[in-house]
Amino acid sequence: MTAYAYIGSAKLDTTDELYNCLKNIKHIALDMDGTIYNGSTLFPFTIPFLAKLKEKGIGYSFLTNNPSKSTEDYLGHLTKMGIHAVKEEMYTSAQATIEYIKTNMPKAKRLFILGTPSMISEFERAGFESTEDDENDIPDVVVVGFDMTLSYARLCRASWWVAQKLPYIATNPDRVCPTDKKIILVDCGAIYTCIEYATGRLPDRVIGKPNPGMLDGILERYKLDPSEVLMVGDRIYTDVKMAQNAGAVGVLVLSGETTMDIVQDSDTVPDIIAEDLEELQHMLIAAMSLT
Repeated sequence: MTAYAYIGSAKLDTTDELYNCLKNIKHIALDMDGTIYNGSTLFPFTIPFLAKLKEKGIGYSFLTNNPSKSTEDYLGHLTKMGIHAVKEEMYTSAQATIEYIKTNMPKAKRLFILGTPSMISEFERAGFESTEDDENDIPDVVVVGFDMTLSYARLCRASWWVAQKLPYIATNPDRVCPTDKKIILVDCGAIYTCIEYATGRLPDRVIGKPNPGMLDGILERYKLDPSEVLMVGDRIYTDVKMAQNAGAVGVLVLSGETTMDIVQDSDTVPDIIAEDLEELQHMLIAAMSLT
């Protein structure tokens, strides 16, 4: 395998600049779909990678733009794959959306949510009330997420409330969700684009990567400087862009959505490109051996 490293806008081999970038890393924020697994298939290098991080004293967290599962569901999903994680290691765009609404719209309690039952339950456990598909059940905020249970009636109702100028939040900008099946999973970005076409209005705020706020909880929890964190993911426009926005190191892995052709056409330049987590592991070990 061939590793690619980018410092600034110059393409480099895995030389001293790369190792100097990696040797001071204390925490790795890991995207999930396309990075540690693909759909329901765990990559064979994921568990050895996590074990090596623990051996080297490097912390890690799982960050996902996919709000379709609750934190508990994600932890259960990881456990079935052989990854034993705790709640503090998991951060989803649904959690980030909840925090955003509570902080910026403290009076908002009633939400019309386009989301899976699991996502809706996450909001309800956080103290919100989910409104019905009823013209008389007026919400305080419209929330649009990655809804794999989407019905036409609820899409039309969400569009109506959006057209009425109610506050409008989307959980994430992803166009599609990675999968190992022969199907395209239409994600939140495509759903709110449908609403935009119907109403002429985009969300007031799109939470999730590339919003740098997705890293704030990790930085605060572990008292880290952004330069001490690697954000690793398979998408330039969410994972790498968020790292860039937050001042962290952006690592693109080619195990998911992005190809080198996409990289060449992108205005956002990853700090580091690796084929997958296995190659990133080799790069980290080489960097740490120099300290």
